[in-house]
Amino acid sequence: MGILKSLDKVKTIEYILSMKRGTIILFSILVVAAAIYAGTFLDYIQGSSVGEDVLLEWKSSAEVNLKHFVIERKTPQNPYLELATVEPKGNNSFYSYLDEAAYKTAELVFIYRLKIVDNDGATSFSREVTVSHNVSGVKRTWGSIKAMFR
Repeated sequence: MGILKSLDKVKTIEYILSMKRGTIILFSILVVAAAIYAGTFLDYIQGSSVGEDVLLEWKSSAEVNLKHFVIERKTPQNPYLELATVEPKGNNSFYSYLDEAAYKTAELVFIYRLKIVDNDGATSFSREVTVSHNVSGVKRTWGSIKAMFR
């Protein structure tokens, strides 16, 4: 498992592409086993603009040693901010989170990810999900004005 942790995403892709078919299957099995061993294996994560809000949805197939999920959001120019903590439901669970504060910023593009926190404090991250948010100009302006007076 040390080899899996030491390779970054680009190196991992290059490594996979350089391997032969049989080795790729074995490597894929090891990646899945490592993901399950690490605590959580996500089937998918997706986001969409829904009216004034952004809806984030994901499904886990395995939740071993999972303490909680932390939903994080950023804009292309800013670092991640923690939005909420979601408690685990167990294996094969569906989750959703409605970001009702997305319209309050002047940004039109948001990037979300899940921080996956294990019981021992170890963390890992889901892939990033980019959402182009469509909010009316009136609602966006009103949200920005209200935020200035908080």
